[in-house]
Amino acid sequence: MTTTPGLRERKKRATREALREAALRLAVERGPDQVRVEDIAEAAGVSPRTYNNYFASREQAIVSAVTADREARIAAAVAARAAEVRLADAVTEAVVEQYTDSGGRAREALLLVTTRTALRDAFLDATADIGPPLTAVLAERLPERAGDAGAHTARVLAASVAAAVRIALEDWLRPAGNPAGNPAGGAETAGSSGTGGLVVPSGSLPDRLRAALAPLAPALDAAEGACRTSRPGQD
Repeated sequence: MTTTPGLRERKKRATREALREAALRLAVERGPDQVRVEDIAEAAGVSPRTYNNYFASREQAIVSAVTADREARIAAAVAARAAEVRLADAVTEAVVEQYTDSGGRAREALLLVTTRTALRDAFLDATADIGPPLTAVLAERLPERAGDAGAHTARVLAASVAAAVRIALEDWLRPAGNPAGNPAGGAETAGSSGTGGLVVPSGSLPDRLRAALAPLAPALDAAEGACRTSRPGQD
């Protein structure tokens, strides 16, 4: 059941939106290296202390323009799929859809991500946010697996999805100079430390996402199968 956010929550959302928009605008105008946390806070009309309540770094604020609410949209897309749709397919298509739909300002943010390894790292870290909302949806999709065991299953599956997405993005966004077998970067090379370092997209992102999520299909099938066979009237 959907509830309307209260005034406090709406103000928090508005502040977060103002900060992410200010961060992206300043980064596009000046370049990421020329943007300070104080500049972002001032442009958004808040104090640096308030900024720190929302983002841990300037990189996190900048990439938030492309990752904003994506985790909630993935969970919502899975929840919206018909019950007859295979759970593994619902999860995969929701992830691919949300990670390949980046228009407008989000496209500018994604282009910035390819210019700095620090922005890439913040972009990768954001995949962890997929877990909590997807856990809730999986728990609802598998209602017969109730109690602690069911909650544990949902958490493990959601965390696995987040990990698979991160691996796909690591493979897709490789710091320049890193070999294909070392997508995570390993030791920093010259020119790739700090905020510098070019990042090179490699291959098809939808294909990489599907390939990374494919090994999770048996686990999702097993969880869904156990749920279906426990329902009265099911074969």
